[in-house]
Amino acid sequence: MKIRTVEFAGAMASAAGEIPGELPQVAFAGRSNVGKSSLINRLLGRTRTPIARVSGRPGKTQEVNFYRVDAFSEEDGAELDFFLVDFPGYGYAQVPKGLRGAWKPLIEGYLRKSEDLRGVVQLIDARHPPTPEDRTMIEFLAEMGTPALVVLTKVDKLKKAERARRLEAAVAALELDMDQVVPFSAQTGEGREVLVDALEALLREPAA
Repeated sequence: MKIRTVEFAGAMASAAGEIPGELPQVAFAGRSNVGKSSLINRLLGRTRTPIARVSGRPGKTQEVNFYRVDAFSEEDGAELDFFLVDFPGYGYAQVPKGLRGAWKPLIEGYLRKSEDLRGVVQLIDARHPPTPEDRTMIEFLAEMGTPALVVLTKVDKLKKAERARRLEAAVAALELDMDQVVPFSAQTGEGREVLVDALEALLREPAA
């Protein structure tokens, strides 16, 4: 898949908010400080002029943000325009409790109302075991029948042996197949092409 352009298309601040258009959607979820904005910028080829805001204050993103991506398949030229959907990070202790509580109905509201969702990319920090929030999200997606792909971020910070152990542990903890987990580094770009190919496969599927 080749990406032509990316632009911010709007945001949902509450579960009653509107989705800005009728395009296939792929959502990105994860704990605050997992490196989601850095991954999105690397994925979209926007490392020099970031479109997703990278903050030194985890938990800053408080809305569901939509980015319109104009793309096409390099294999057959098919148009693959879609919305990349950026969820608020969850689980960060310094975010006010009331705000943390508001994120759950916001995210669940979007997941239940979106008719064009193709799948969710769940980000987990490769250096740490999946959190209870991570497992809850995976279980919720399974209950809804929503395709999920797990991306282990920050793999560049692990030594080879530790990386292999962390990958196997995450697969076992989340009860996934190995091909559902992608090691990724926003610093080196490792895993980008694999993730791009996975997104194209999702976009070619009917809505969940």
